[in-house]
Amino acid sequence: MSGLVSDLLPAWLSALLSAFDLAAPWALLALPLPLLAGRLIPAEPEGGSGALRVPGTLVGAGRAGADRAARGRRRTALAWTLWLALLVALAGPRLVMPAAALPASGREIMIAMDLSGSMERRDFALDGETVTRLAAVKRVGADFIRRRAGDRIGLVIFADQAYVAAAPSFDTAAVARALDEATIGISGRSTGIGDGLGLALRRLDPRDAGAEAEPGAAKPAKAVILLSDGANNAGQTAPKDVAELAKDLGIRIYTIALGPRDMADADGEQDVVDTETLRDMAQTSGGEAFRVRTTADLVRVAEAIDRLEGGRALAPPLPLRRDLWPWPGALALLAAAALLASRRGA
Repeated sequence: MSGLVSDLLPAWLSALLSAFDLAAPWALLALPLPLLAGRLIPAEPEGGSGALRVPGTLVGAGRAGADRAARGRRRTALAWTLWLALLVALAGPRLVMPAAALPASGREIMIAMDLSGSMERRDFALDGETVTRLAAVKRVGADFIRRRAGDRIGLVIFADQAYVAAAPSFDTAAVARALDEATIGISGRSTGIGDGLGLALRRLDPRDAGAEAEPGAAKPAKAVILLSDGANNAGQTAPKDVAELAKDLGIRIYTIALGPRDMADADGEQDVVDTETLRDMAQTSGGEAFRVRTTADLVRVAEAIDRLEGGRALAPPLPLRRDLWPWPGALALLAAAALLASRRGA
């Protein structure tokens, strides 16, 4: 029967009715309450008011009676309007509309980025121009973060010291913006790889965060993406020791060695990347190591990590509710004001 009725209605009206909902439909059960009150509460006895009866010939009872009857009908209509609008507002009318389905993965990823002074070196090409390492990382890294919709992502910056630039969040746009705003020198100019990785693990490990998982709940996959263009020469912890901790916690580490020269073939050159240490860290934790010499390599690494940490699916769409109760509420307020004005003018 409902399908037949919907076929007879215009498409827009049918869609509107299908999205309409009441938060508290039981409030409408009070609709006949005034009628029950009129039947159950005894009326005042005739002549009980003690008012003086004046002959109608003296005051024009006919016309006055008609005016009183009209005012009585208006007041009755206003009272019923007030009651109906109030009940509808209490019932909580609303429109329920499904939101677009979002990708969901249940993964938690911390990006630990080297922000030492060597990131200022201009040895990367981007859009046909020579740019700094940091500029290339920002461009590719921000794009990678935005593609990870459905993941819980955070950002750790490290140099002399490490700090959390963006706490783990599903708001990938905010994390990408934090990466874009990163500035060299804010936390020193040396390279504390161990401290940066340790802080990233701390934000991923629920025991340190004080948020133990519920019994029986599926544990989210966790990973750290660590990018560095130098060797560990600052901080309080050794990178390999922190990698062992990551293995114990079940957190994979993906390392990205950035820069055209390695320590193995540096020939005394300063600020070159320690590829061997980064590779050992990744292998210890069960992750993977990547070598990046050009912007094209950096793009390929981001795509590879995206595949390794893939497996996202569409989550069930969450309903969006738009409350409509203010409209009948406003009507009830207007009816109450009109009823009060009519009684004062009587």
